[in-house]
Amino acid sequence: MVELTALSVNLNKIALLRNSREGDYPSVADFARRAVAAGARGITVHPRPDQRHIRVEDVALLNDYTRGLPGIEFNIEGNPFAAPLTKEGLQPYPGLMALLEAARPDQATLVPDSNDQLTSDHGFNLAKDGERLLPILQQLKQWQIRGSLFMDPDIEQIALAKELGADRIELYTGPYAQAFSQSPEAAAASLERYRQAAEFAASIGLGVNAGHDLNLGNLGAFLKIGAIAEVSIGHALTVDGLLLGYDNAVMHYCRLCRENS
Repeated sequence: MVELTALSVNLNKIALLRNSREGDYPSVADFARRAVAAGARGITVHPRPDQRHIRVEDVALLNDYTRGLPGIEFNIEGNPFAAPLTKEGLQPYPGLMALLEAARPDQATLVPDSNDQLTSDHGFNLAKDGERLLPILQQLKQWQIRGSLFMDPDIEQIALAKELGADRIELYTGPYAQAFSQSPEAAAASLERYRQAAEFAASIGLGVNAGHDLNLGNLGAFLKIGAIAEVSIGHALTVDGLLLGYDNAVMHYCRLCRENS
């Protein structure tokens, strides 16, 4: 079991709200500061090529901010195969690898999402994409960036992640969240699958992160499977911020991480 699960706050939905108007309100930098002050140990962004929420300039700004904070990690998510994209009025999206090379964040989480996906909804099929990912993971090591692969709780696929040289995996927890909302029996069955996947990953030397659709209702039970180094939460936390106040919402999630790690 890891010593303490870290909460990394995803700021995509703050950026989405900002982008609905001209200007920089709400400021993602201000909300990063609030999250850290309330106990978060990391900041996550998932810049997509169309920049519908996090923009290229946000990456540099948040990278500069987190770099000056001991113990606070910056995690950049994205599809390394997505092509550069130019959109009128915005700084061109140069591709994930170019962003990573410039920022050198603590962690890069590689995700197999397409440009037209509403949100990430599955892990990598490494039997299909492994050869393309191998040089990317090797490059991340050269840049001293921790490489994490977005994965389903599939032990055979997780074994391939280790073979490719990933440092961590991030378990896609959408199916768990759906099962949790259905019945206690469905939640228990799903949790067992995630427990086995997390324990196997830890046994072969992979760090284990988790994220997607985790919330104040289902997070505590999930963390009891053990071996979870980090959870990345944005959508639910932003909604909870509307109900509870943003700082208070972050503190609620941090408490769950402390009490269930």
